[in-house]
Amino acid sequence: MAQDEGTGAAGVDPERLWLRPAEPRRGRRPSFSREAITVAAVALADAEGLDAVSMRRVAAAVGAGVMSLYSYAPDKETLLELMIDHVSAELPATGPLTGDWRADLKTVARLQRDHMLRHPWLPAALAAHRTPGPNVLAFLEHALAALRPSGLDGAARLEIFAQLTAFVAGHVTHELAQAEAVRSPGRAAAEARYLAAVAQDGDHPELAEALCAPRRPTDPEATFTRFLDRLVDGLDTDWSGAGLRPPGG
Repeated sequence: MAQDEGTGAAGVDPERLWLRPAEPRRGRRPSFSREAITVAAVALADAEGLDAVSMRRVAAAVGAGVMSLYSYAPDKETLLELMIDHVSAELPATGPLTGDWRADLKTVARLQRDHMLRHPWLPAALAAHRTPGPNVLAFLEHALAALRPSGLDGAARLEIFAQLTAFVAGHVTHELAQAEAVRSPGRAAAEARYLAAVAQDGDHPELAEALCAPRRPTDPEATFTRFLDRLVDGLDTDWSGAGLRPPGG
């Protein structure tokens, strides 16, 4: 996010942000709303990336002066929280669950991936995300319900959801970078030649063996499914040695 405005030293106050209605300062009522500001910021991020989002650009998009925005979003950190929660309304907060928690968790992950691909700035934004708003909380509630048949306690289910979200965000970041690399075939060819040379130098036998192994499908869907299966199918429901109480313990 562009660095042309200062960020409040105290950070975001979640009670003020989510539990109290946004009210403008005294004086003439502005012709825009907090939602309009958020929509404009999301549109900028979707089109140009997170670094393009600044209070100045958003103010120009809604036809307002920069200072008039601060009643609704006093700093960039607050604006980012508003953006994350706004797009999270696209995620389903309800829906049928199969009772197979691993299958349902994979569905949650696929929904997250599709969501992040629609908004490529989200993985980076989530890394600094601290104050879940109502739409984020609604999807979290759905994900925790999907995990209930696992028998894990609430703390473990929260950890698994955080682990899953971090996996999806990291994978989408890599997926977007790979898509960009495809648009630079010369660089991709140079990297392939470099790895081939390294594999033949005799100092990296493990890498040489890996590069000679049969290739897995490399299309984005197949790759994500393969990685997701490894993650979710490998989750252990025995938390007795992890500092957490085991289910029913």
